[in-house]
Amino acid sequence: MTGTPYLTLAEIEALAVAAHAGQTDKAGRPYAEHLRAVAEGVRVRGGSDAQIAAAWLHDSVEDDALSEAWLAEAALPAETKAMVRALTKRPGEATEDYTRRILATPGALLVKESDLAHNADPDRLAVLDAPTRERLTAKYATVRALLGLAAPGAPTP
Repeated sequence: MTGTPYLTLAEIEALAVAAHAGQTDKAGRPYAEHLRAVAEGVRVRGGSDAQIAAAWLHDSVEDDALSEAWLAEAALPAETKAMVRALTKRPGEATEDYTRRILATPGALLVKESDLAHNADPDRLAVLDAPTRERLTAKYATVRALLGLAAPGAPTP
């Protein structure tokens, strides 16, 4: 992409919001709220612009909001593309393989940490039925453990 300027964070935000327009999360909230929370979580955790961009796009390919072909051609830094690819869970993929790929991709862990923090937010989980809440809580705990992340609210060593 020599000579082509990269998309700005504002452009990436607008693109992600438009790509996920009409989508809702498990609680019925506009999906863009989740993307915004993850991007903000990355920012407050000291993430780079490349990581913030990946946060905005972290579910775009997985949710078919944007295609892999779009990502390949997008005016984004290679590191952002690599993080988005690492964070994209593949159909039938084992959680262990998914988390290994995240750990092997520079910058991806911070984005996933922010994603998990928002997904596991007690206020978000509280509106779900008990079986869904319990299933997701266990799923997020497993992913956190495989990534070596402390449980939410746990003291950091």
